[in-house]
Amino acid sequence: MNAPEPGPFERLETADGSPTLVHPRFKEAYSSVHGALTQARKLYLELTRTHLDPRPRVLEVGFGLGVNFRVTLESALSRGVRLEYLSYEFAPVERSLLESVEVPLEGAAREVWGEVLGRWPEVGSPLEPLRLSGEWGSLEIRFEDVGEAQFPRVWATAIYLDPFSPAVNPEPWSLEVTRKLHRAAQPGAWLATYSVAGSVRRNLTQAGFAVERVPGVGKKAWLLALCSRSG
Repeated sequence: MNAPEPGPFERLETADGSPTLVHPRFKEAYSSVHGALTQARKLYLELTRTHLDPRPRVLEVGFGLGVNFRVTLESALSRGVRLEYLSYEFAPVERSLLESVEVPLEGAAREVWGEVLGRWPEVGSPLEPLRLSGEWGSLEIRFEDVGEAQFPRVWATAIYLDPFSPAVNPEPWSLEVTRKLHRAAQPGAWLATYSVAGSVRRNLTQAGFAVERVPGVGKKAWLLALCSRSG
C-alpha cells in the first residue's frame, strides 16, 4: 500500500503571538511553539552575539520560513552594519507560505524581504541559488542537501543550526555535517541550536566545538557551541 500524501501546512500561533507552520510530512513546527520570534532573537541572533558583531557573517542550516534571516537583517540595519548571510535549504516551501508568516519589518528590511519573495523559485522547478545584494549586505540561499554541500572555509562568525529535529531529519545533525560546520567557522564563532539531543551534543563536541547547554524559553534548553581553535 502506498503511503498517504501529506496534507496541507497547518498555521500555528506561538506563545509570543508570532506565527509558524507545521510541516505536513515531518509533523513538526518550523519554529518553537514557545515563540517563533523569541527563538530567532534570543537563541540565534543574541546567543551567537550576532546582534553585536560589526561584520556579521551568518551560515544557516535550514532557511525554512526565513524568520531567522528577517530578524538578523533587521538587527544589522538598525546598527548600520553590513550583513552577509548564507543559508542552506533542501526543501523550500511555496512563496505563498512565506508570505503568510509575517514578521514585523519596516523600511529597508521590508524592501529586502520583498525582493526575496519576488525572486523565490517555483517549487518543483530547477532550483538555482537565490542571491541578493545591496548596501545592506548580501543573502545567498543554496537549495542543496547539506550532506553534499561545500561550505566556505573559516568564513562564518555565527552558525544557525536550525533544521527539523534529528528524529525526523538526521543528516544535518550528523558528524560529517558538524565537522564541515566547524571548518566553516571563524575562530571564536558561535553555533546555536534548539536541539539538546545527546547525539547532537556528541557530534558537535567530536567535530571540535566546545558545547554547553543553556536555558531557553520556559522549560526548554538550547545548545551553544564555540569554535575555539586558534586558526
